[in-house]
This record gives sequence, structure tokens and C-alpha cells, in this order.
Amino acid sequence: MEFNENNEIIEVIEQRAILVSIDLGSRNEITSVENSLKELAELAKAAGAKVLHSLIQNKPKIDSTYYIGKGKVDEIRILCEELDANLVIFNDELSGAQIRNLEEVIDVTVIDRTALILDIFAQRAQSREGKLQVELAQLRYRLPRLVGLGRSLSRTGAGIGARGPGETKLELDRRRILDRISDIGKQINEVKKNRETQRKQRKKSEIPIVALVGYTNAGKSSLMNKLMERLDYDNEKDVFVKDMLFATLDTSHRRMALPTKEEFILIDTVGFVGKLPHALVQAFKATLEEVQDADLLIHVVDATNEDYEGQMKVTNNVLEQLGVKEKTIIIAFNKIDQLPDDENGIYCDEHTIAMSVLKEIGIDILLKKIKDVVFANVKKVTLLIPYDKGNIVSVLCEKTKFDSSEYKEDGVLIETSLDIADYNKYTEYIVSE
Repeated sequence: MEFNENNEIIEVIEQRAILVSIDLGSRNEITSVENSLKELAELAKAAGAKVLHSLIQNKPKIDSTYYIGKGKVDEIRILCEELDANLVIFNDELSGAQIRNLEEVIDVTVIDRTALILDIFAQRAQSREGKLQVELAQLRYRLPRLVGLGRSLSRTGAGIGARGPGETKLELDRRRILDRISDIGKQINEVKKNRETQRKQRKKSEIPIVALVGYTNAGKSSLMNKLMERLDYDNEKDVFVKDMLFATLDTSHRRMALPTKEEFILIDTVGFVGKLPHALVQAFKATLEEVQDADLLIHVVDATNEDYEGQMKVTNNVLEQLGVKEKTIIIAFNKIDQLPDDENGIYCDEHTIAMSVLKEIGIDILLKKIKDVVFANVKKVTLLIPYDKGNIVSVLCEKTKFDSSEYKEDGVLIETSLDIADYNKYTEYIVSE
């Protein structure tokens, strides 16, 4: 059962989909057409559709009228009749005219990969900012397609591609849609200002930031929960985890402390995906900018995915767009417990580890690498704090782990490790290092 924006019950139509992709023979693609189509099937399932059939057309160039050849369009129409399909999903972005032309021939709903991903985001968005970002992306996507989407906008029910702004809003003229886009932009800017204030506060506190990045469903949120568990964090604040694409849309922050008391902020970010819609990249750019402040990026990779190299390229491309490619990155190959022994030969070096969040393999190694990278400038020192400066001892006791402390005639002799900020702050009390 689903409800529209007026909280009225609407009919839920079972989505039975046929997937269509085109192979242009390009060698510049990050991943193969077959792997991209498999991912499209996972996206369709994540949106709630049942995939009945998939097909690929080899074609030297895109058809401006139907995207694929007219003969293939007729073939799909017959296939829809035979399989009782009511939805056709294309693996690339279509123009409004192409959608209209395809629907006129096939006589079922036609959407593209972008509309599918936007629909998933519309289902999953939880925070106010997330919902605004999704609606903004949907409106930007649909505005130039209002003519081509005429049939789609007039249909009723809760089918894939019909969620989000709703048909009432989308049937408004372009001016009113542009007004809505402007209004959402202003609301997002307000949220952005609040987030920037929080970011400035984090910078002011000089606590280092570690960000988890990577392809969707690679295990970032699971890793975040495992680190919280390992570091005795309050587990009532676990981040949401589910084995599905785009389980996490909202950025999560947790203040963590290593066993040696060094503190850092851990950020979980939205996962990336191949052919991520430009409208979504733009809408979520403000959220992803959190990564720009990170002192360390942990690139989580699903080692069991046969196309993990392509997924790594997608992630690296997005990081390059954000201007953070030059930051220190640790590549964490996750789920190695699910690999056959003869395939579990992942090369590990200073910035690469093999791990399994589920089996807790490599977690300690990762924590050590976080410490070695983020706290590389921490210095081991001996301080002599006068007794009349007892408040300094209390502050240091809360922030650091004492290797030793001894009460001397003229003060407390402490052996500990200080970051650069505290090192400079308490230089006058350092007696040796």
C-alpha cells in the first residue's frame, strides 16, 4: 500500500520489467555492457520491479528517434505482449522525444537508467535535505522532458518513475516548475549554511576527519558500525545497513576515539554508481563536499564483485570531480572471506588492505593504518606540569593516554603523545621528546 502527497491510498502496480542496453563497441567504457546491464537489473530490483528479460543490441550509433533500431523496438513490443511486461527500462539516458516515440510503439511505460536511480533515491531519502536534493534532481531531469513524458505524467498509481514530486507538480507549466526549483535551491542553501557552520566547528576543534567512500553496497556502513563496535561507541547510533544498492543516502558523522585516546571524526557517505545521473551529482555535491575536509579517505571495495576494477574507476572519477584525488587514500578490499582461496591473493601494501567486516578480518590493521596516517604528526613527549597548573593535567588526561605519570617535587612528570596543536600549546612544559 502506498500513499500520494495528499495521504490518499493509491493503487500499487506490480512492475514487470524488460531491460534494454546498447553496445556501441566503444573501448572507452569503464565497464562492459554486460556488467552494466547486470547492475541495471539490481537497480530495478532495488526499486521494486521484477526483471523478466534483458537484451542488448549491437549498433554502431544511437538512433535519434528510438535510441535503438526500429526493428528492435518491434521485437520488444512483441516480447512485452508475450511476457506480460508493463515496464521497459533502458540502460542509458533517453530524451523526452525518444521516450514518447518508444511508448507509442511498445505501448507500455518506458523509463531510463536515470529515472530509475532517481526513483530509488526518492524511496530511500530520509532527511529533509536528502528529500530536497532528490526532488531537485527529479525536477531538473524532467523539466526538459515534459513533452516526451506526457504519457508518463498522466498515468496513475505508484509505478517506478512516478514517485517524488508527483504528477500534480509535474503537470504545472515550466515557469512554476522553475519557481519550485528555485525554492528548493534556497532551502538547500540554508541547510548548507548550517552544515558549513558545523564543518567550521569541526575544523576549529582540530579533530582529524576520516571519510568512507566507495561504490554502493561495498560495505561502508557495515564498516562504520564495526569500527563503532570495536571502539566501544554507543551502538544505539548505528548507521542503517542493508544488502541493497543505495541503502545509505544521508551522510553520517561519528566522533570516535582510538584505544590510545586519539580522537577522529568518521564520515559515511552516499555510495557511487556507474552512469550516476548528472542531476544527482549536482544535487548531492554539497553533501559530498564533506569529503573535501577529510584528512584520510578509506575507499571501500567489494572484492567479490567481478567488476570491482570498474567500480573503483567510477569512484576515482567522482573523487577527481570533487578535487580530492590527491588526498591520502587507503583502499580496503572488503568481503575477502567470500572469495575462493585461490582468488584471495589481493596485493596489500602501505595503502591497501584485505579485510572482511563480517568476519572481522583486517579491522585492527585498518585502525593501525588510520592512526599511522592521521596521527603521523603526533609527538611523544615528557612534560613537567607545575602543581598550580593542575587543570592542564586534567585536560591532557581526558585527551590523551599517559604512558606514565609521576609526582615530582616541582610538579607532575607525564609521558604522553601530543598532536601538533597541543604540542605548540604546551611547549613551555616539555622537558624532553
